[in-house]
Amino acid sequence: MSNENDEQMDASSSESEEDMDGVDGGSNADEIPKTYLPGQPLKDDEQLVCDQSAYVMLHQAQTGAPCLSFDIIPDNLGSDRDQFPMTAYLVAGTQASSAHLNNLLVIKMSNLHPTSRAEDENDSDSDNEDDDDVEDEEKKPEMTFSFIKHQGCVNRIRATSYKNSVLAASWSELGRVDIWNITQQLQAVDDPIALERYNLETVTNPVKPLFSFNGHQQEGFGIDWCPTEPGVLATGDCKKDIHIWKPNQAGTWDVDQRPLIGHTSSIEDIQWSPNERNVLATCSVDKTIRIWDTRAAPHKACMLTCENAHQSDVNVITWNNKEPFICSGGDDGFIHIWDLRQFTSNTPVGTFKHHAAPVTSVEWHWTEPSVLASAGEDNQVALWDLAVERDDDEMIDDELKHLPPQLLFIHQGQNDIKELHWHKQIPGVIVTTAHTGFNIFKTISV
Repeated sequence: MSNENDEQMDASSSESEEDMDGVDGGSNADEIPKTYLPGQPLKDDEQLVCDQSAYVMLHQAQTGAPCLSFDIIPDNLGSDRDQFPMTAYLVAGTQASSAHLNNLLVIKMSNLHPTSRAEDENDSDSDNEDDDDVEDEEKKPEMTFSFIKHQGCVNRIRATSYKNSVLAASWSELGRVDIWNITQQLQAVDDPIALERYNLETVTNPVKPLFSFNGHQQEGFGIDWCPTEPGVLATGDCKKDIHIWKPNQAGTWDVDQRPLIGHTSSIEDIQWSPNERNVLATCSVDKTIRIWDTRAAPHKACMLTCENAHQSDVNVITWNNKEPFICSGGDDGFIHIWDLRQFTSNTPVGTFKHHAAPVTSVEWHWTEPSVLASAGEDNQVALWDLAVERDDDEMIDDELKHLPPQLLFIHQGQNDIKELHWHKQIPGVIVTTAHTGFNIFKTISV
């Protein structure tokens, strides 16, 4: 369990240090640490210290204005990679205090080394501090990013690959959805010369979106690219309207002006089925989760409805990649697991209550169908393995008995966590974003 982070990434950019703040994190305790459970009071002389032994890797990064939504960009570095140092690419959107100061950021996190705990133990007898300092400098994580000016705060952003390009769709607080080609920006963060040239060019020639849609009558948060039909997008707004986008031969998109009919309040999240190209799921402030078939007319497209899925707003959903399950998280702090084969019974097949505040993000592991990650406004990221059951004969400390046996790990150290994503190409690696910045980590649990 953790409440303090390992290393702070340096920024490689033409921006000033004022915009990209770097502060080293982490601390050491002289005495044997005591396991801390969220909610326990601390004495005046106590402080929370990260247990480095619980992590394979742990780094943090800050971007000036907070990025409260992001997506991991698929790369060409290979799948199932486990070699260090690691590299990851992200696209994120800022929520700056002034609407005209917002940007999309295409980010490269590189030189990501494992936690140094094991190496420190092996080198504990070494007296060559100069060599240690050089080695530490070589292992310092780095972050490079390129900018695209964005009108208004970015409510949510999602990326996809389409026709040999990488696209990002952004929801603006101004009620507009834009699609951007970020291929050039990805190339720039890999090449210092190209990055410098790009930054100079964008001063006089700002990047424009490939396509913009102003048909939503309010801002929104629901947005997702279809994983089985390239270029197809769904967007949902705070008015309750959901629109389906399809790419056309002209290189733009046709947006069905007829919204899907069913929800009675704000669309909070959208998830396309990982296997069926015309099926998507949505959740709403109206407490329902709905399954849609987009081949039907908009007023007939809602095929299944789970009423009163949560006691209040349903904030987020995630569709299992291997099994017919959907997980949902709500304002009530509950996580529910729904079996699509008995969806309309309105009875979840699993319920977990650990978060002490609204759940803000949930996502299934991409290859382990029983493994799930969740985040909440209680400043916790929880890792779950739903296949775990408690042994009746198992000896458990009294203070741990109230924890669900499926709860594997609690990660802390961020304030107001908004989103998390598993990295599909680096097993076990999670990226999270919060008001206090990004974390990228891999635990010993998954």
